[in-house]
Amino acid sequence: MPLPPNLARALAGRLSIPVIGSPLFIISNPDLVIAQCTAGVVGSFPALNARPAPVLGDWIQRIQDALAAHDARYPDRPAAPFAVNQIVHRSNTRLEADLELCVRHKVPLVITSLGARPELNEAVHSYGGAVMHDIINDRFARKAVEKGADGLIAVAAGAGGHAGTLSPFALMQEIRAWFDGPVALSGAIATGSAVLAAQAMGADFAYIGSAFIATAEANAAEGYKRAVVEGRADSIVYTNLITGVHGNYLRGSLEAAGLDPDNLPGSDPSAMNFGSDKPKAWKDIWGSGQGIGAVDAVVPTAELVTRLRREYAAAQERLGVEAVSLRRTA
Repeated sequence: MPLPPNLARALAGRLSIPVIGSPLFIISNPDLVIAQCTAGVVGSFPALNARPAPVLGDWIQRIQDALAAHDARYPDRPAAPFAVNQIVHRSNTRLEADLELCVRHKVPLVITSLGARPELNEAVHSYGGAVMHDIINDRFARKAVEKGADGLIAVAAGAGGHAGTLSPFALMQEIRAWFDGPVALSGAIATGSAVLAAQAMGADFAYIGSAFIATAEANAAEGYKRAVVEGRADSIVYTNLITGVHGNYLRGSLEAAGLDPDNLPGSDPSAMNFGSDKPKAWKDIWGSGQGIGAVDAVVPTAELVTRLRREYAAAQERLGVEAVSLRRTA
């Protein structure tokens, strides 16, 4: 079964490696997204990063103009499309206005999180856009598809920020038992060989976030970038204390906030309050995935993507695998 036409059109001939850069709260900005897309991976950002709310339209227009200029200059290697992430949770009072701006600007890909709504999917489909919904288990995956999502983002154990606990092997095999649409896999992916492994498990894309924190274009504090470079898998703590939803955070940032990472109390989902009066949850207490051991320097985004491509090709050669293209893109 081919990719949905709306997604296939957006991606055709535009990826240098099958990677979607995940939307990073506070960190993802137009500079990072443009750098990702022009390097050949899907760049994305949370709508809530654009503040105040009307700035979202300016961000989208700036990205669209930059990518169009790139395509005109380099017609032989056009930029990958970009995505806007919408938090579909009752605490997000901006959702309706932000979605209206996405529709007006015909954003090619919308990533939805923490809730699936048929009316949002229908709005994106009205102009030919596609929707991918992030999920942490098979039950949520089925609900998302039933409500009209085009594809899924499987957030497995080890992913940065809000994440699930299921092994990527288990999660992918359950999804692929019934769903033949596009799937991106998230969870400690920070190398090109891991991208190939994600495809071997049945994913169409790898979904990478934490590695992009340590890039020149990312809107992260220098201390945050340094912590990612210096961190390893055992630097990550999984807790729901910070936002009410379980997620992975850097141990050092929890300690700096006066918390004991080994003795954290639980919290309640009602504690969530995205984008309003709780910036400390992401500004001071830093999300990160378990794959950061592969990150050893702060580099330009283009250099990171080049490394991923080099590692991806080396893994193919090592395994005797012919060049892998996106399945179902034709």
